[in-house]
Amino acid sequence: MSRAVVGLMAGMALGFAAYFGDFWAFLLVLVLGVVGLVVGRFMEGDLELGDFVRSRDRERIPGDRRQARGDWRQ
Repeated sequence: MSRAVVGLMAGMALGFAAYFGDFWAFLLVLVLGVVGLVVGRFMEGDLELGDFVRSRDRERIPGDRRQARGDWRQ
């Protein structure tokens, strides 16, 4: 299924929720859609937990100018 079809279905679901429900129904459909998107991306392997959480102990990228300049605002 193409991304355009998925976008069309998501837009129609939000439109139905806004028309037949109220603001809270619209918001609920929107939030559940985003949760479904994130879970689907995890299941396909497009996202990893490391994409959201970054360790401060990561090694610097070689040639990083901040490290070379001694810039304290990292």
